[in-house]
Amino acid sequence: MAKKRRLNKGQQRRVKLNQRKRLEQPDVDWDNDQLGPSQEGRVISRYGQHADIMDNSGDVVRCHIRRAVDSLVCGDRVQWRRATSSTDGMQGVVEAVHDRDSLLSRPDFYDGLKPVAANIDQILVISSVLPAFSSQIIDRYLVACEDIGIEPILVLNKTDLLATLDSELQQEIEACLSYYASMGYQVLRVSSATTDGLSELIAQLPGHTSIVVGQSGVGKSSLVNNILPDVDTITNDVSDNSGLGQHTTTVATWYELPEGGALIDSPGIREFSLWHLEKERVAWGFKDFRDVLGGCKFRDCKHQNDPGCALQEAVEAGKIASWRLQNYHRIIESMNSQKPNRAMQRG
Repeated sequence: MAKKRRLNKGQQRRVKLNQRKRLEQPDVDWDNDQLGPSQEGRVISRYGQHADIMDNSGDVVRCHIRRAVDSLVCGDRVQWRRATSSTDGMQGVVEAVHDRDSLLSRPDFYDGLKPVAANIDQILVISSVLPAFSSQIIDRYLVACEDIGIEPILVLNKTDLLATLDSELQQEIEACLSYYASMGYQVLRVSSATTDGLSELIAQLPGHTSIVVGQSGVGKSSLVNNILPDVDTITNDVSDNSGLGQHTTTVATWYELPEGGALIDSPGIREFSLWHLEKERVAWGFKDFRDVLGGCKFRDCKHQNDPGCALQEAVEAGKIASWRLQNYHRIIESMNSQKPNRAMQRG
């Protein structure tokens, strides 16, 4: 009897995903005479081969996505047609996607570079006192923002809990935020629990398409609920057992703002990877490195204990914070360990 071939974890994951798609997403198709005229719309959220589309009147319609549409993500501008009658809950079909002004993507170990949201011009990078303040996570997002040329705003949430920390940690957090501000990044301090600082955050939103990003548990959905109290976004407390955040938003979702513009709530992630970038691009993403990049004695300088390293000399001279260089090295180390090989990417 032939031995049954076992699937690796990546193959098992894709088989289960395809099975779920077949069960949850029946193929929907209409004849041309069953569809109305083509019109423009905005992708509010996407679920596999289905998407919620907002028309020009502000109504939201669930649509099937044509197979010819190669990529579709929250924030995309699309051409779609309404069906004369709904089928399997579908009320229309997306036929084409307009060119994007911008695209935020993140690497996924199994799916490669995964788009998160399109046509955004402002990124709200949310950190918090709990589960833990992490300048390294912030730096990952800043590198991503610099790489795609979108303005970031750094938001420290849960400031009402600062008083519960020891004074040394409080000083460390304030020192980090002050350093970011010295580089020209806008830094806001808010509390979704007390609403302190919320008005300053809301003032940055009109006229922009902003996306809320950050690791799980920093309170993104709670902030969205405070900014848009009519939005029924589920929030969970940080796990008492693990101290890690719970994933409360499963897909990126677009919300219209009363004052104009939009806010996109994105799923929380444990760690924002950057292995799709070259290490030179990561270094360039550190704004405070740029004045000395290219000044090292050796072209292949790893910016560690290499003789004549311009970055190390800048740290010793107090021009660059030592923790920023440490974060850079941690990011490079994680890129080397997390980047999937070609065999894994092929599955």
